[in-house]
Formats: sequence, structure tokens, C-alpha cells
Amino acid sequence: MSYNANSSLASLLARKGLIEEADAKNQALLAAENKQSFIHYLHEKSKIDGSKALEVLADSYGIPTCDLSDYDHKTLPEEYVNEKLIAQHHAIPFEVRGNRLFIALADPTNLAALEDFQFSTGIRTEALLANIAQLAPIIETIIEGDIANLDMGEMGDGDFGSMEVADTERKDEEGLVGEEKDDAPIVVYINKLLMDAIRKGASDLHFEPYEKSYRVRFRIDGILHEISSPPVSLSGRLSARLKVMSKLDIAERRVPQDGRIKLRLSRNKSIDFRVSTLPTIWGEKVVLRILDSSSAMLGIDVLGYEADQKEMYMAALGQPQGMILVTGPTGSGKTVSLYTGLNILNTPERNIATAEDPVEINLTGVNQVHMNPKAGLTFSSALRSFLRQDPDVVMVGEIRDLETAEIAIKAAQTGHLVLSTLHTNSAPETLTRLLNMGVPSFNVASSISLIIAQRLGRKLCGECKAPEEISPKALKELGFNDDQIAQDFTVYKPVGCDKCTGGYKGRVGVYEVMKISDAIAKIIMEDGNSLDIAKQAETEGVDDLRKSALKKVMAGLLSISEVERITSF
Repeated sequence: MSYNANSSLASLLARKGLIEEADAKNQALLAAENKQSFIHYLHEKSKIDGSKALEVLADSYGIPTCDLSDYDHKTLPEEYVNEKLIAQHHAIPFEVRGNRLFIALADPTNLAALEDFQFSTGIRTEALLANIAQLAPIIETIIEGDIANLDMGEMGDGDFGSMEVADTERKDEEGLVGEEKDDAPIVVYINKLLMDAIRKGASDLHFEPYEKSYRVRFRIDGILHEISSPPVSLSGRLSARLKVMSKLDIAERRVPQDGRIKLRLSRNKSIDFRVSTLPTIWGEKVVLRILDSSSAMLGIDVLGYEADQKEMYMAALGQPQGMILVTGPTGSGKTVSLYTGLNILNTPERNIATAEDPVEINLTGVNQVHMNPKAGLTFSSALRSFLRQDPDVVMVGEIRDLETAEIAIKAAQTGHLVLSTLHTNSAPETLTRLLNMGVPSFNVASSISLIIAQRLGRKLCGECKAPEEISPKALKELGFNDDQIAQDFTVYKPVGCDKCTGGYKGRVGVYEVMKISDAIAKIIMEDGNSLDIAKQAETEGVDDLRKSALKKVMAGLLSISEVERITSF
């Protein structure tokens, strides 16, 4: 928007007492610099009352008003709802009367919106003034939320029977397909699936071809759910579209490929997807992992650590050297725990370097290195380079072999704080795993300061969870001790409602946090096994995963069935 248009609106609103005159001029200038309408800019900055502004502007410009409280753009013919024009002009098609299309907008000076909608639709347009407080969320819903609100269960085979899908098997002149065909059904379908996955809080999307069927599944709170079953005839086109979006070679179907998709939801919000393709006998299976950087910024207080566990983790992060290991199966939240620690350590005084395969979340202020084994960049080679770069903190994505373990331990012994992961079931087993790799027991005992074993449990929905009657004897068999049974607490079970998935909503971490004490170090030096270490840890008051999960039951966060699922190993 031009400064002149914004300035005239600023003067009007200042005269009517809706904004201070000096502030109005300043905001008009800032709005013009951001190429925004003055009215929308004031609304974003919470500097204007939408209803009062509507009254003043309607009276001054003589434009009729409209009420958007019951507005539903889905009732309009599809050719009138042009998302590009809506986003560009911050205006929406309101209704059709005879041969006229009425456009709802908050800025009465935006005549270009009427001209562009008229050119696009071929129908005469007229303006209606709308309350910016009503208009702004509707525009956001159309641009971002309309896709997210799609009920995928209604998308049966019949919805695809008459599709005219763009030819995704060939590349255009710029190497991409369908970028100018935003209305292509395949493009719309994929976009709706991605947005629906984000809305449902899914962590992964699976696109799976079979001989006579095709299914799309979301992993929600750690459990896979079938969402949609498009016709198997679309298998190649669906995988091709996903490969185009992630800039992969659509002509290569014989070998696995890896890529990324960046989906911009709004001006300040975007979501990354890690994409992996796998050739199967019936076509390419494609899996997308949602990488939401906000999950790495949650802070340690919301991850589910008990007070003593949090204290031990923070104390280990405060040490100038040593090694912190996070262990658990894939999908147990290890990455979030590591990134949370890195965020705490990420200060201007520290040089932090990470070796990851792949780099999932970008952290400003942290030097992140993506592994490339084909080029010779492995965890061990990256670690050697790190030690020549004057690091204070080093993070290794995973200790997979003896060479990486030895270099990481050397770094922990020479004045560096090292964070890494291993795939073991419990904290004591992590120590014996390193010993089995061939790491000398002295190095294990002297370098490792803390081990965190973790799982993610599905959190009970606060809206529908119901009390469950369990006898004291059954509680005892589950692992509760006498003191806990004597306490007045309620065990809850999942029920299910329209606000959750099968009685669960979200996840909470369950942790076993074990500090390497002198007694445990002695057991390691004497070649003790994981059972000896676990017994000593229990003596020192360390809660294993089962005990930690039972505390979450007492807090009303986990069900008994969920405890059994995540701690039954």
C-alpha cells in the first residue's frame, strides 16, 4: 500500500480520536514500509478497535457494511474464492447478488481489490466494509486453515474418479511440475494432507502403495492411524508430487532418496518436513517427518522431568566437561531433550558444534554439520574437526561405533561438554553397551557424568478421562509401593471425545535419569553388568522408567495401559 493512502486513513482516524495524531503518522509510515494496509497494520499491532473503525470509515466513505459473524466461504462458487487475491488484498468475496459480486474489505481505499476480483471472476464487483477484527481471522482461515479443516474421512475413492491430474511424470522447463497449476487435484490433495497432519499434531505421514490399494497414515502421539485411501492408480502421481515438492529426482524410482519440504503457514510461521522415499514392489513408499522447530524451544519445565531429574540434568549441563547421554528407541523424544539442553547452553560465551544425521531443526548460534558419508564426512571425522575448532560444547547425533565413541570420550576428558545419544533400553544398559563396543571401562567411568533413558507416553485427554477402579492388590502388582498406595490418588482411563484421539491428547516424557556416582563408577571399573548397575542406582534413589511412569499415573497424566505399552520391555 502507498504511503498516501495510509496517510489519509491515519489523518481520518486521528481526527475521530481513534488514535493519537503523532502515533498515526508513524504507524502509517511503518505500514507503507511493510507494504501493508494501514487498517490491517493497526489491527496486527493491536492499536485499533475494529468496530469503532468500521463505524467511522463507513460514515466517512459512504460504503455499506457487512456482518461476517456467520460467514462461510464454502457456500460461494469455487471460482470466486481466489486465495492469491485474498492474501494479496486482504479482502474476501462476501456474496453474489444477481450479476454482482460483493467484496468484503476493511480498507475503503483499496480499489485495486475490486478491479482484480472483477478481472479474475468476470463479474462486476462492489465493496462492503467489514470489521477488521472479524475479517482478519477469516482470511487466515481461508489461506491456512481451510486445508487444515478438511475431513479426510470423507475423501473416498469417488472423489478421485473424475480427476484431471497434471502430468507429474515429466519436468517443465524450470525443472518443477505443476507449480502454475495450483488447482490441480493432486496438488490440493497433498496440501490438505500436510495441513491436516499439522492440525492433528502428527509426527509422521506415511504414503504407502500396495497391489490393489493405497493408504495414507499419520503417526499421532506415537500410534499410526489410517487417514485416507486414494485410488491405487494415483500412486505414481502422489509420490511424484511429493518428490517435486522436496526437490528430488522424479525420474529415479529404483533407489531411496532423501529431501526436505518447507511449508510456509504464514508470514512468521513455517514447518519443515524431512522426506524419505523407498522403492517397494508396488511403487514408492514416501514418509514425511514433521520437523517443528517450536518443539525444540519448549523449555525443560514442560518436558515432564520430575523435580530431582530436572535438577540432575541442569547440574550436568552446568559442568565444563563430561558426557551426557540420552538413550531410547526411535521416536522417544531424544532429539527434543538434546535440543533443550543445547538451548540452555546456547549463549554468546560458548562455541557449540553439532554433528547430526540429518540436521532436523536449525538453531541460531549453533554450528550444525550435516553428515555426508559418501563424501567422507562421518561422525568421527566431524568430531576430529570440531576438536580443532576450539569448542566448548559438542553434540554428536548418535554414537554408532567404537571410533566415534573413543573420540567423543576423549573430548569429554579434555575440557569439553559432550552430548550424544545411544539406542539402548535403559540407563544401566547404556554403560554395558559402550563396554561391549570396546571402550575401556576406565574411560567409561571417568568421562560419563549423566545418562537419561526416556520414552514418550500418550497423555490422557483432560476433557474425557474417567476414573478407573483398581484394587490395592492390583496396584501392588503393577509396581506401586505401599506408601504410594496409601496416598489418595485416582487412576484414570481413556474414554475418547471429539477433542482427542482415542482418549489421548499430546504426549509426556517418562525418564530414568542416572548420575554416575562413585559407587556406580566402581562397578563399571570392576566389569559389573547392567543388573549390578541398576541395583546400585535403585539404592541411590534413581527411578527407573517404570517407576517414573507410575508417578505420571498418580498425577493423572498416564493410564495404566499406556504404562504397560511403554515400559513392558
